[in-house]
Amino acid sequence: MSEKNGTPAHPTGSTGPRPEPLRFFGTTWVDHDHGYTARRIGVAIGSFVTTAVSCLVLRFAYQGIEIAAIGSFVTVLVVAMFAICSALAFRHTWDGFTKRPDPDRHASLRGLLAIGFVGSLLAYFFRSLTEAPGEKLHREEYETAREQHESRTTRRTGNPAKKRRRP
Repeated sequence: MSEKNGTPAHPTGSTGPRPEPLRFFGTTWVDHDHGYTARRIGVAIGSFVTTAVSCLVLRFAYQGIEIAAIGSFVTVLVVAMFAICSALAFRHTWDGFTKRPDPDRHASLRGLLAIGFVGSLLAYFFRSLTEAPGEKLHREEYETAREQHESRTTRRTGNPAKKRRRP
């Protein structure tokens, strides 16, 4: 079985559902093999470092607002906007790990998620401490699909050539 980016190739002749690959993990989340633990550690460190750098960039932006001396009201509004958008982005991203997000709602929240990118990064960091982000959702869907496939194939028992012909 060959592998590309942690996703095993589909064996010829095999039937049944295939696991959906996750970003940065491919399908290594199924059996926790091919460097799954190292990938989780890398994703956790990467998302934490990216969050720290993002907060540093936001700090520079805040200092720019202070230097511009545009007033305390606007400064409070900008800080509140980033804090609220980050909290909402965290919640939206966290919920997306356990259930499929509504595409229309996700599209309408795209701007808010862009502003609250720090919250999304933090959600990714915290989830990667326990599992691959989205693994629980994908595992439930994959196991359900496998069970449905197995129940369909067990119903088809017997040799069709030996079936009784109706007169």
